[in-house]
Amino acid sequence: MDKQKSQAKISRRSAIAGLFAGLGWAAFARADAAAQERVGSDAPIKAKEPLKITKLETFLVKPRWLFLKVHTNAGIVGLGEPVLEGRALTCAEAVKEVEPYLIGKDPRRVAHHWQAIYRHAFYRGGPILTSVLSGIDQALWDIKGKALGVPVYELLGGPTRDRVRVYAHARTPASIKEAMARGFTAFKTGPASRVPRQPMGRYVESPAAVRHAIERFAELRKTVGEDADIGIDFHGAISPATAKMLIKGLEPYQPMFVEEPCQAQNHDIMAEIARGTHLPIATGERVFTKWGFREVLEKKAATILQPDLCHAGGITEVRLIAGMAEAYYASIAPHNPLGPISLAAGIQIAASIPNFMCQEQVSLGDGYLKKPFVVRSGYVDVPTGPGLGIELDENGLADKIGHDWRNQETYDPDDGSVVDW
Repeated sequence: MDKQKSQAKISRRSAIAGLFAGLGWAAFARADAAAQERVGSDAPIKAKEPLKITKLETFLVKPRWLFLKVHTNAGIVGLGEPVLEGRALTCAEAVKEVEPYLIGKDPRRVAHHWQAIYRHAFYRGGPILTSVLSGIDQALWDIKGKALGVPVYELLGGPTRDRVRVYAHARTPASIKEAMARGFTAFKTGPASRVPRQPMGRYVESPAAVRHAIERFAELRKTVGEDADIGIDFHGAISPATAKMLIKGLEPYQPMFVEEPCQAQNHDIMAEIARGTHLPIATGERVFTKWGFREVLEKKAATILQPDLCHAGGITEVRLIAGMAEAYYASIAPHNPLGPISLAAGIQIAASIPNFMCQEQVSLGDGYLKKPFVVRSGYVDVPTGPGLGIELDENGLADKIGHDWRNQETYDPDDGSVVDW
């Protein structure tokens, strides 16, 4: 009997290693042996028990999110966020178009389904397809982890860290002080404009406008001191000419990074800007899949990559992007202005890669999760629950269902022309 148990254990371990090795993910095949010993001990179903997808369910969630539930015949439900900001209804419809492919299939073949959804679309990429694919991928990893009774990061080689640093958004000294009181030690802001709620949209801004933005950042630096970190996000809304002037003025205050100093698609100009400063350049929220990030790395346009777990291809793809970045000595700071499911997916990635830097967040899950994430001294603990390690608070969500959020419409205050936001 002991011999049979031993053989079964070896067989299970070999099957999991063989799965990842067959997909060409050599790193995944070397998953921590101790983690594999846990596989099955907390699992709700046996490893070889049939598991089939039965339904995909989406629902709009305030303030601007789209949540996904992937249901299975075993009662295991996977969570994801298949959304592109301002296109939630479009993404919900796109999920319906993918649903017929997934119904009846085993959700544990995560990488296989990623390839099928991406490649069978024929027209590769695009923010809608990759966002929908990203949310589905999150949910399938959630199911797989729950089915095996382990966190997703255990399936990606085991934890590389015990805590994950997170940063908060803050634009004024008062908001930074409030975030510091809540435990944050890292922050992100934008270049202050003299016109409220209007970006610096002119190709060449006036010296007064540039000086105003630099002085406001200097105030934030003074507020947090030199032990905290503040990144600054140009949001791709500033011309290269103005970006270069701003960066030169910001250098004495050492921003943690300068994000999207020019339009995100303009990797050549971004590389030129990167060569002209010692400040780290960050980009990635509008770059999709490994193919998009390949160009950023090859052109040395940025040393901090910010793939969005809801846009770049989900956990499957961002894990590969992180490996590419490591080969170029670049770090990963996942973008996330979305919900707590996206945050949970980012934390699973952060817990499984060596070159993680910091995780963006706008919601720790209060009112959305049964156990929201808690910031202590700038970090959140790596969750230990199976899958993504979170559970939705259905009662808390009841008054947050539905929204009609739209992207901002911004115009030059002087001549009315369209400007980026």
